[in-house]
Amino acid sequence: MREIRRLGDPVLRTPAEPVTDFDRELRKLIDEMFEAMYSVAGVGLAGPQIGVPRRLFVYDISGRKGHVVNPVLTVDDPEPVLDGEGCLSVPDRVTGRPQYAETPRAAGVTVEGFDRLGRPLRLKARGGLARCLQHETQHLDGKLFFDLLDRSEARRIMLKA
Repeated sequence: MREIRRLGDPVLRTPAEPVTDFDRELRKLIDEMFEAMYSVAGVGLAGPQIGVPRRLFVYDISGRKGHVVNPVLTVDDPEPVLDGEGCLSVPDRVTGRPQYAETPRAAGVTVEGFDRLGRPLRLKARGGLARCLQHETQHLDGKLFFDLLDRSEARRIMLKA
């Protein structure tokens, strides 16, 4: 089982590289990512979160399950929506559970990329799925959810991690 990397691991702050080989190893990696995500009751997981600095993520939220390789995110509706958001890589050091904070995200997005076989895909999303797609794509750019928060709230989260 792949280990989820935690705040402080440099891979989480390093922009991920594009996937170039759509082969058996990629398919195995995606399966392992789902396994790791489900083992901790997550709804999304990006490559860097398991120490793989590649541009891909998996998700299972709001009745939608899938993966995206080399995602490009476009904001369709920039209206900010505040909602609780947490991260498997930023757990509370005492409880081990993800910390949550009201985090602003765009109301609607489109993600374009590829599936595990290299076929193009396109996802339009609002609500929880839109939030998840933004969160996971942000991981691929070396950013974490608390980067969107005001300084005092971000500091509170970092001190508990």
